[in-house]
Amino acid sequence: MKPVGFALLPGPGELWVRRGIVSYIGLLVLVPFSVLVFVAFQDGLGAFWERITSDVALSAVGLTLWTGLLVGVLNAFFGTLTAWVLFRYPLPLKPLVSAVVDLPLSIPTLVAGVMLSILYGPASLLGQKFSALGIDIIFAKPGIILALLLVTLPFVVRAVEPVLEEVDPAEEEAAVVLGASPWRAFRTVYFPAIYPAVISGSLRSLGRAMGEFGSIVIVAGNIPQETLTAPVYIFGEIESGHPATAASVGSLLLFIALALHGIARIAEKRVGGRHAQA
Repeated sequence: MKPVGFALLPGPGELWVRRGIVSYIGLLVLVPFSVLVFVAFQDGLGAFWERITSDVALSAVGLTLWTGLLVGVLNAFFGTLTAWVLFRYPLPLKPLVSAVVDLPLSIPTLVAGVMLSILYGPASLLGQKFSALGIDIIFAKPGIILALLLVTLPFVVRAVEPVLEEVDPAEEEAAVVLGASPWRAFRTVYFPAIYPAVISGSLRSLGRAMGEFGSIVIVAGNIPQETLTAPVYIFGEIESGHPATAASVGSLLLFIALALHGIARIAEKRVGGRHAQA
């Protein structure tokens, strides 16, 4: 039983602060989400279904999902590897390398798109070399993937690195003394600790990829049923005076994001439960 103390008996001022914060979150998050869903379904479920199953909408959502999932998987691997290298090995100019990892969070995503367009555009040296090989980067799907990888680079790295630092080195030393190889020591000591962080960071990168607009609108070319992603499609529907269609596709992305978040939470709890029983 928790003891009854001053902290459990809030005064009028503390109650007003709580109510103010709840109201702030509600106005900032819940009200816009509610309006989005209301506009999406105000003409009925049939109209909602018709809007999200049009050829262009389905193609845009499908492209957003598979590129986002691919980026999430790549980030899970390379982000974990990057965090391990930053944690494990002494690197020249390590603070600079760490700052570069965080750079995508500091620059506007439009700038990220411009950088990629300059580097891999049809008029650039690299772009011409890839074109000679029959590979188009900018205004094609590879450009979308590169842009998403760039803007989501820090998510898994910054989720995993602090967890690695919290692992007791004595556990690894004990594993090595018992004859474990470096790979087995990582798999049995570090990976169980960082697994939930990898899931969480990958989910955040997937969510960011699903909602990315600034860099994509520059590098993708926005060709319907080819390189048009869902966020750019939503923007186009708003500009064209079709807010209900934009709200419908936006609500679909919202539902997908909530489902993925729930799946990740369940996975994290199961992983934590297995470790607690081990």
